[in-house]
Amino acid sequence: MTSFGFGRELVDRAEGAYLYTREGRQILDFTGGVGVLNHGHNHPRLLAARRRFQERHRMEVHKTYFSPYIAALSHNLAQILPGDLNMSFFPNSGAEAVEGAVKLAYKYHGGQRGTVLRADIAFHGKLLGSGGLTGSAQAHFAFPTIPGIRTFTYGDLESVREAVASSRRTDGSCDVYALLIEPFSASTMQWCSPEFLSGLRELCTAEKIILIFDEIYTGWGKTGTMFYFMRHQDLVPDILTTSKSFGGGKSSISAFVAREAVFRKAYDNMKDALLQSTSTTYYGFGEETATAIEAISIAVEDDYPGRARQIERLLAPGLARIQKAHPEAIADVRGAGALFGVFLCGGPRLLDLAGKLLPVSVARDPLFRTKVITSAVIDALHREHGIYTYYTLNGLSPLAISPPLVAGDTEIEYFLSAFEQVLEVGIPKLLTRFVREQVSRLW
Repeated sequence: MTSFGFGRELVDRAEGAYLYTREGRQILDFTGGVGVLNHGHNHPRLLAARRRFQERHRMEVHKTYFSPYIAALSHNLAQILPGDLNMSFFPNSGAEAVEGAVKLAYKYHGGQRGTVLRADIAFHGKLLGSGGLTGSAQAHFAFPTIPGIRTFTYGDLESVREAVASSRRTDGSCDVYALLIEPFSASTMQWCSPEFLSGLRELCTAEKIILIFDEIYTGWGKTGTMFYFMRHQDLVPDILTTSKSFGGGKSSISAFVAREAVFRKAYDNMKDALLQSTSTTYYGFGEETATAIEAISIAVEDDYPGRARQIERLLAPGLARIQKAHPEAIADVRGAGALFGVFLCGGPRLLDLAGKLLPVSVARDPLFRTKVITSAVIDALHREHGIYTYYTLNGLSPLAISPPLVAGDTEIEYFLSAFEQVLEVGIPKLLTRFVREQVSRLW
């Protein structure tokens, strides 16, 4: 991102949907903190909750004392989530939540199964375990990871069945202990059909496979329901992971939430209780859990799913209209709620010249053309209109339109107007300016 001019700017302060630079510019932040800032920057209720905690000298880390914050946060999650998803554990990051969930699934089967399934477009983190479970373009270096990872095609139930069948032991029994999937893939702007998700649930139930939904990005209203899977009635995973806006943009906290029977079989005894991954130094850090409690309250009381649906009511037709007006620049638009991807295309032979001048490692990227075009649009949005956007690093690298849920109609309409003005300049002119700047920096 430092290839953009704004990568060197300094932000003085941030509030709501806006950044304010030291140079005095007001920047509309349409990145949504890459999933972290559903509440926007520095939500006043979250700041107040953290001040109260500090001013009252509340207790931080002492795991042998009862924590009312962990208890309240776990209770609130259980009230929001369907079925018996009521056993919550709070690591620090999304990758840790994923690893805790997979570890719980492995322990549930007593170590007697050795295969875990993940999708071909999966993004679950960058630790050794979660990195191996990630199937994105970012996973191009083979770090050591957990054994037994097998891949299926996202959204293809027959591919899942084949992966399960190929993992059977010689006696015909199932060797798969967990299946991990993002119901909505925020990095590729794809999502699972109701038929696929219900088919997964039926298959996992029949084979006693622990079904894990990763909603680290899409939780807390982002796509128009509190969690994406909750738009499908009676669909309940065995474990759910969440992070990012779970902490309101102020707290580094994540969670994996398990069905009670799954947790109790795995860890509910004196011998195994400390084997689970949340027996860490900072587990239950008081101010972090107090902040998450307030973040959930805001999401519920201010109806964040409803806010996302209102954003979609403006964003979806607006983007469709712009795509129709500029078919030479936009190949596709897709998304839900306050999370859309715009797949940009086109570009002149100038890109061939750029490929010769830029570093070899960059130019050899198979998505080089798409990334340069999208980068030129991002640069123009920021330079000319004071709007901050990004492109995803997985899949086909679409321009991500991901406003915080505190953004109002005015901000959405301003973005749509600015985006259309940028495209009216024309991809060739945008590219000429952007590539010239990048090449000049090399010299």
